[in-house]
Amino acid sequence: MAVNNPSGLLEACVVVGPSSESLKDLCQAQLQGKEIKHCSLEAEVLQVHAPPFVSKESDTDGPGHAPAFSRVQKRRSFLKKKRERPAVSSNNGTKTSDSTISRADDPTVPKDIDLIALPQLCFPDGLIVAPESQEDSYHFLVFTDVFGNQTHGVVVQYYKSLQFSLEGLMYQNGHRSSKPPRLYTAYGICVISKYPYYNALRDCLSSFLVQLKTCRMDDFEEKVKEFSAKLALVPIPPPGQLQVVFSLKPLQIVLPPREDMDRPAVDLDLHLPFLCFRPEQILQVICSILTEQRVVFLSTDWARLTLVAECFMFFIHPLCWQHPFVPILSRQMLDFLMAPTAYLMGCHAHHFEEVAAETEDLVLIDIDSGTVTSSCDAELPDMPLIATECFKGRVEGLQLNYDLEVCWRGSSTDMNELRAHRRQWQRKLNSEILSVTLELIVNIFRDVHDHLNYEHRVFNSEEFLKSQETADQAFYKKVLETHIFHSFLRERLSRKMDTFARMEINTRSEAYRLRTMSDSSRRPAMQEMTRKYVGLDNRLNKRLGMSLPNLAEDHSLTRPLRQLSLMKKSPLIDKGATLSPGFKLPSKPVKTFKLPEFPPPLAFHYVQKYYCDLLNLLSEFIATANPQDSSLLARYYYLRGLVSYVAGKRLEALGDFQNLYRTDTDIFPMELMRTVVDSLQESERSVVDRRPDLKRLISRVKKSSEQARLEDSGSVKKFELPRTHMLQEDFVRRVQESGIVKDQGTISRLFDALTVGVESAAKLSAHSVFYLATSPDGQQKQVDPEVFRDFYTIWKETEAEAQDVDLPAYVLERLDSDECVYKLSSSVKTSHGVGKIAMTERRLFLLTEGRPGYVEVARFRDLEEVKISSAPFLLLRIPSLKIKTSRRRETFEANLKYECDLWHLMIKEMWAGRKMADEHKDPQYVEQALTNALLMDAVVGCLQSQKAIFAASKLAYFDRMKREGPMMVPKTTSETLKHKINPCLNLPTPQAVDLLLYTPGELGAAGSDGGGFPKLWCALSGGKLVVFDAASWSMQQNCIQVGTSRLNCMLGVDQQQLWIGSEDSVIYIINPHSMACNKQLTEHRAEVTGLALEDRPDKYSPLVAYSCSAEGTVIMWEVATLQVRRHFRLSCDGLQSLQIFGGRLWCCALDCVMEVRRNGTLHRKVALPDHLQGPPSFYSGFVVFHEREQLWTSCTNAGELCVWHLSDPKRPFQRIQLPDCASVICMIKVKNQIWVGCHGFSGGKARGKIYVVDTEHHKVEKELVAHSDSVQTLCSAEDRYVLSGAAGQDGKIAIWKVE
Repeated sequence: MAVNNPSGLLEACVVVGPSSESLKDLCQAQLQGKEIKHCSLEAEVLQVHAPPFVSKESDTDGPGHAPAFSRVQKRRSFLKKKRERPAVSSNNGTKTSDSTISRADDPTVPKDIDLIALPQLCFPDGLIVAPESQEDSYHFLVFTDVFGNQTHGVVVQYYKSLQFSLEGLMYQNGHRSSKPPRLYTAYGICVISKYPYYNALRDCLSSFLVQLKTCRMDDFEEKVKEFSAKLALVPIPPPGQLQVVFSLKPLQIVLPPREDMDRPAVDLDLHLPFLCFRPEQILQVICSILTEQRVVFLSTDWARLTLVAECFMFFIHPLCWQHPFVPILSRQMLDFLMAPTAYLMGCHAHHFEEVAAETEDLVLIDIDSGTVTSSCDAELPDMPLIATECFKGRVEGLQLNYDLEVCWRGSSTDMNELRAHRRQWQRKLNSEILSVTLELIVNIFRDVHDHLNYEHRVFNSEEFLKSQETADQAFYKKVLETHIFHSFLRERLSRKMDTFARMEINTRSEAYRLRTMSDSSRRPAMQEMTRKYVGLDNRLNKRLGMSLPNLAEDHSLTRPLRQLSLMKKSPLIDKGATLSPGFKLPSKPVKTFKLPEFPPPLAFHYVQKYYCDLLNLLSEFIATANPQDSSLLARYYYLRGLVSYVAGKRLEALGDFQNLYRTDTDIFPMELMRTVVDSLQESERSVVDRRPDLKRLISRVKKSSEQARLEDSGSVKKFELPRTHMLQEDFVRRVQESGIVKDQGTISRLFDALTVGVESAAKLSAHSVFYLATSPDGQQKQVDPEVFRDFYTIWKETEAEAQDVDLPAYVLERLDSDECVYKLSSSVKTSHGVGKIAMTERRLFLLTEGRPGYVEVARFRDLEEVKISSAPFLLLRIPSLKIKTSRRRETFEANLKYECDLWHLMIKEMWAGRKMADEHKDPQYVEQALTNALLMDAVVGCLQSQKAIFAASKLAYFDRMKREGPMMVPKTTSETLKHKINPCLNLPTPQAVDLLLYTPGELGAAGSDGGGFPKLWCALSGGKLVVFDAASWSMQQNCIQVGTSRLNCMLGVDQQQLWIGSEDSVIYIINPHSMACNKQLTEHRAEVTGLALEDRPDKYSPLVAYSCSAEGTVIMWEVATLQVRRHFRLSCDGLQSLQIFGGRLWCCALDCVMEVRRNGTLHRKVALPDHLQGPPSFYSGFVVFHEREQLWTSCTNAGELCVWHLSDPKRPFQRIQLPDCASVICMIKVKNQIWVGCHGFSGGKARGKIYVVDTEHHKVEKELVAHSDSVQTLCSAEDRYVLSGAAGQDGKIAIWKVE
């Protein structure tokens, strides 16, 4: 719930009761002898109290400041009376009036409160007058405006005895009445807040009633106003683990914080629905909400209606109900149920039959009986089986009975202690319930991720439906058309990292993670089916260990990345459902901040003194808090900044909010900051102008405001087939939206295939492949929409056909467990009998007919020759395909007839892809070759012309590479290279790998969140960060957005933080466990180019880190507090990096390498060698061998390394030439070797090369042809492996063995 301006707990306090005239009439009726047992009166608003309750006597503070937590400035409480009517006094002195107060009458009434409807909602059963006093009762309200913003209310109904004083004497039966009649009438007090603190507000009212019932007769109005003013002084805690406590005697009131920014605070008992309904009924209610039915809750207890309905709003998080939400309808409001739209409403159970009879298409939920019924036109579909079974299993493990929890405890004499223990139990249970319900939502919508195109904001709903189980499709058809799902899609397409996204990532199966190593978006329907038939026992593969995987085993790296698609097994499958053990949301211990005792709240100077005490108390907590607990510190800074602003100390508020950048940016109150900035006075603005830190803060706020206005509206497009001819650019977009393939290079080749035959366009019939927009020799080729439709249809039909193949058990035994059949021929005659040829990503095999059997034809890596020949048949010669392998002497021959040319193309492409994959240790080449082969199949089926095979040959990318040049990788490279991974799989084009960082795992810390496993952090262009699980090299997080600029440097700090220096001058700090990027260091003025961590001399010394920026500034940071310890500026040209050796800083600039003392004074300086002075040569890197007193340097546009003696920094004593190297880009030390990343040449072509240099003999040991583009970055992984990242033409990461 976003809050724009500071707001206290109270929005308004409204007193509702009978008017004086109605009470007078009632009295006269009783005096006339009429018997009154229970009667109902019309309720009216009697008092409204809203903040602010005090104002400063002078105007020196300016118009922008209100001295109380208030959403609306300059608001007054009031009691509106109509003086011409007689007043009625009650036994406690309450003065009431027969007036109807409306917002139109007085603009000081809070604009979100409908005072006309409020009396009916406070007394939904009517205002009762009874001869006997009734027990106090509470119920809860929710008000929703047209924009969906909610306001919450807690109502207490309590009874007061009335004594009537009328003008003149009172007579009864002709005699003067000696005793006035005694009746009890109900009054209501409604406390309204923007926050759903139902339990806390009920506790506040409970405490207040104790005082109210004993107060003097004339003090009622003042007491209510004072009570309201106290609540207006209570600040709302920020999201996180800090709760606010205050005292309203005799109770301690607790305001729990929100768990995160995405959902409101949980201040109700979430287990209530589980006490009222069985799990099956709870699932039915959730289903009715997700499918946007017209839902009506019914109960004889008004309090249950709102509480239970609100529980279900939490259960569907992060989906959010978009329609009318009115959990309580009075009897006068039942007409609302006739609304034609979807809604969620509640009414008294007495109206069950009336509502069911007069209104159609309803889902009726009886809370008291625990039943869910629906009319014939509102049939609820069944929820997805896997998700529901998982949910039921989880619910069985919930402990819902508090008495069982405390049966062993002794009796406590401290009421607040008892309440605290009950709250602790409830908080734990609420957390467990939220985990169970979130898991349900994740299991229902997990597959949505695979059908999204983020670049074009497209959701392929048709393919999503096809990927679901047949029994589940009715549910998904309804859900996909709802507003609630559309909003959910917008958040997914915006890559929102909320609790849903975190749980979805943390509960992915290992098989799903491995799929991310391939082009998994190619065939989504096939993917879902492959996961569908995985046995439950194999659903979650074991991790490969806490350290790096053993890359010596080639099978673990090159195994295909799909599950067997043709197995038919249990429906309890790996749809991603997290069956056992349950994933629980991480729960942090909650800290408590107790507010000072309330002052007399209606006196300005007392209120200001209260704020001063509150600020001092917060300052004490900040001073004594553990500096390493930055999350808790952020909450204190937030509260102090909020209180400072309310107290008129705006500059102090800016300072506290600025501290949120270094502690937790997730809770940064951007809207409040804008309010603070706008309210600054001239004197304050002049102070800001003299403080660079505040100027930067305000500049960032204004920049964020402008970016927010320019952001995309977040619309979601549904994939649709094109209706007009497409140029290449539009064609690329359409194919990407369809989910067939993302790679632009592959799509361009597909475009060429579908536009073959430009010169003979007129000869094509029926569905023309293209038309010319200009002239017959035209330059712009276009694809006909009918051809695209045919191509798309054939592609999907091919998928469906492959999924329908049911392989016998003896065939499944011969295949690998993660192997898929992608193509099956018609029945043909072969050299091994009649049968069908099947193609997987690894092999060809024959399914013989007659006597069923399995004959392996060839593995693609064993092929030696594939050719087309002809076989005699009577007087004809039938085309046949001959396949020769290295494992068999005889040649396999198949009379494929009209399929022969297509199979020939496909097999040769798979052969070339397999060979390329083996040579380059990159299994993605097999996936790419498979994509090409399947596209060939669809193109041939689509075109149905003589040129179809020629068109399909345009897609034979790897086969063409094989024919045009040798595919051999140099022996040294092949022996050293262990594996390649692609961080750009989910991107339409390759991107440069700017940075790599390996962080080791923590032994014993590998929990369910995967935080303890070793990770590889990969920075791509534009601030994108991709994370791999280095235990399996599977992608763990495909995109963390870290700013929008290039990332220049990364540093792992104490296994708790990851520092990233950006081109935008900010150091971003990521939590490696939660992947949250919620801290920033903003002290630098230019792009951050280097980071280094100093070793501690002992365990008691503070950990210190250094950073540098391009203009020469070096900052020393204390890691625990993120405070600047020292900073200085070096005189150099373009400071690029820094390292720490022997207690001194070594800084590399474009023109020199400097050794600098900690205080910033220069110790020694190494200039560019004489032969490399001046542009275009600059230093690109350095390594210090402190034990040898040596410095190794490299330069751009120079293919050599220079070795210097530290005692003689004037000239290098050794120059090591790097053959075929044009420029050195990066270098690192690994054991006794220097690994150098370069831009070089191999075979006359530009290549990214790595040179391994022996530091003892000063010679090149290995020359590795690493990438097809420059090597941009190198990093070491435990000195066992070196990882290299390539520039944008390659965009891959290579893993090399260190010897």
